[in-house]
Amino acid sequence: MAAVDAEEEITSINVTPLVDVVLVLLIILMVTSSALLSQSIPMDLPKAATGDTIPSVVRIALDQRGATYWEGTAISEREIKARAAAAYADNRDVRVVLSADRKLAHGRVIHVMDVLRSADITKIAIQVEAPKEAQQVAAQQRDAQREKR
Repeated sequence: MAAVDAEEEITSINVTPLVDVVLVLLIILMVTSSALLSQSIPMDLPKAATGDTIPSVVRIALDQRGATYWEGTAISEREIKARAAAAYADNRDVRVVLSADRKLAHGRVIHVMDVLRSADITKIAIQVEAPKEAQQVAAQQRDAQREKR
């Protein structure tokens, strides 16, 4: 019986993996082409008296051991204040998103916030992860608001 199965011709091809790969490549192409296109168009934007600058956002992460990461790059304790002061000098409206592991000591997070404040950065957000129940409630509230319109 095994010999008969081995000699049978394959008459169909499973194209699902091929479609998956093509879709992923298409998404990558769309994202990169829009980014390249926006950078390649030379523009001289008009000036406006009421125009606002786009605030810059800096992401700082603290892992379980207490190591500090500035935009994904590991930095030392001394570098936090220097980079924060440089970011504030570049843009006085700089905002910081602080992510800390839940097992990290609370004092470590407060210390980093204090260092940021000493560099005059006061717009600090703490990143949290909403539980699934809260996400579902928020989605239901958005749907209810859309139905009212």
